[in-house]
Amino acid sequence: MPLSMNRDVFITCAVTGAGATTGKSPHVPVTPQQIAESAIDAAKAGAAIVHCHVRDPETGAAARRLELYREVTDRIRSADIDVVLNLTAGMGGDLVFGGVEAPFPLNAGGTDLVGATERVAHVADCLPEICTLDCGTMNFSLGDYVMTNTPSTLREMARQMTALGVRPEIEAFDTGHLWFAKQLVEEGLIEDPVLIQLCMGIPWGAPDDLNTFMAMVNNVPASWTFSAFSIGRNALAYPAAAVLAGGNVRVGLEDNLYAGKGQLATNAQLVEKAATVVTNMGARIIGPAEVREKLKLVKR
Repeated sequence: MPLSMNRDVFITCAVTGAGATTGKSPHVPVTPQQIAESAIDAAKAGAAIVHCHVRDPETGAAARRLELYREVTDRIRSADIDVVLNLTAGMGGDLVFGGVEAPFPLNAGGTDLVGATERVAHVADCLPEICTLDCGTMNFSLGDYVMTNTPSTLREMARQMTALGVRPEIEAFDTGHLWFAKQLVEEGLIEDPVLIQLCMGIPWGAPDDLNTFMAMVNNVPASWTFSAFSIGRNALAYPAAAVLAGGNVRVGLEDNLYAGKGQLATNAQLVEKAATVVTNMGARIIGPAEVREKLKLVKR
């Protein structure tokens, strides 16, 4: 497929994530106030969308408590700058086996596996414009952890998101996830316009080499809107790759902690670097109002 560069690009900032990164950089926000302030700074730097997880304010560990999502949502919505809010719905699918010789009982400290309705409870309460839908199960990183998203669970989560009027952002970590995403669309569980995020370089999903990336891009229907990112050392190069392939950009401390070798970054700095890449390529950065029009979002 010939490359078709995107000339009107939106930037998503993934503000904090759920990984064990808080001890690696002082810039990773933890409390609802810190998360909201970092999201607002990213918006001022040029991000049209902010993608937010929440963390336990005391420990920094990943959390999914409703009051934390509500505080982050309220703070962002009361800010003096407009931005599209995207809340994760990926939490609650964590399965950690007991070990290679004795998988059961499960590791209670790492396992957080709940039903579809509980996984989207904060979405129903906060009604963000977008929420994520991790579109498949995969071995995720090290050890005995499995990111668990069964077909039945995904169908029910997609149904509830659509009924709430919240746009699902399909997160695809491999080509099979794209295959199932097409099935959800075919079944009418996800409505047009379809939004998808290509998540590259996460062990053990799709590696972030360009051949694999273009295989992912070539499996995205032409009518869908996609963004892409990579984690770690190639994160800073992916804005250029995504735009050149016809997509949009995601950056942020969920994916990468550095603005350069040995230089810890803030979310705003990562957005600024991405915006410079995009504009130097001859493309235009679009803001939240144009994103809402493009994706038919409901502003709350």
